[in-house]
Amino acid sequence: MGKIKAAVDARTDPDFLIIARTDSRAVHGFDHAIERARRFAEAGADVLFIEATQDGDEVSRLPPMFELPQLVNLVIGGKTPVLAAAELGRLGYGIVLYANAALQGAVAGMQRALRTLQKEGRLDEDAAIVAPFAERQRLVDKALYDALEAKYAS
Repeated sequence: MGKIKAAVDARTDPDFLIIARTDSRAVHGFDHAIERARRFAEAGADVLFIEATQDGDEVSRLPPMFELPQLVNLVIGGKTPVLAAAELGRLGYGIVLYANAALQGAVAGMQRALRTLQKEGRLDEDAAIVAPFAERQRLVDKALYDALEAKYAS
């Protein structure tokens, strides 16, 4: 709890949140994780994060146990059941992370594109397989770099 107390004492910005995470659920069990979270709260944490809750009962039991906001981390294919953000909000969670969701989606998209390339020998602009080139340009802010290049060109 010393690290949490040190973070609280060192905080200079009142908007800076101290999120206290425990991974003890996976090793020492649910009750141990609850006790650690209680000690985090006493030490001054702003948000509690009990990682790896393993069933719906654990997920729903946590929020009423604490007055502090709680964070839930959902890993698709992980131990914590994946629930909708609205449902988790109703249960009392203040922060919901869908960890690795974008990465897992990107991997699936890359695999789909590469399978198409392997099978067809080419890959055309098809929104079901790849983002349109215009979207790629928007995401990398191509217009900004074109403007900078024009401004500073010799």
